[in-house]
Amino acid sequence: MRSLLKLLLPALIPSWNFFDVIAPSPRVEYARLRSIGDTSGDWRAFRPRPARVPPLETLRRLVWNPRWNETLFLVSCAERLTDAPTVHSEDEIFKRIAADLRGEPEDAERPWLCFRLVFLSREAETVSSEVLFQPAPRRLAEIAVA
Repeated sequence: MRSLLKLLLPALIPSWNFFDVIAPSPRVEYARLRSIGDTSGDWRAFRPRPARVPPLETLRRLVWNPRWNETLFLVSCAERLTDAPTVHSEDEIFKRIAADLRGEPEDAERPWLCFRLVFLSREAETVSSEVLFQPAPRRLAEIAVA
């Protein structure tokens, strides 16, 4: 009976030690480029958090928020890319960015898409950013969006 209670107790009273290390999560930024070697892209945050969410919207999001779930999946892919890069994680981020850009007008001058993973750190009053991963650009029209 005691061994059964020992096994059941962690399920009834969970530990709050979820994470091995608490570290900043990577931010995904993207840019549309003129060519593969172009470095003049206007880097934008992908799916930035809103500054304010109204109370009713907050309640709705507690029940139904598939876009946020997808964003959490992207964070997982980004973390995997910084630890052990895989083509799958890179493909998934490219697909999600391309899907969001499909609603925007096509820019024939900037047909290439690239993203990068940026970590922000604060030291006193200064916020510095460090790019930890940036894959080769892909032609936006060639990214398969399901």
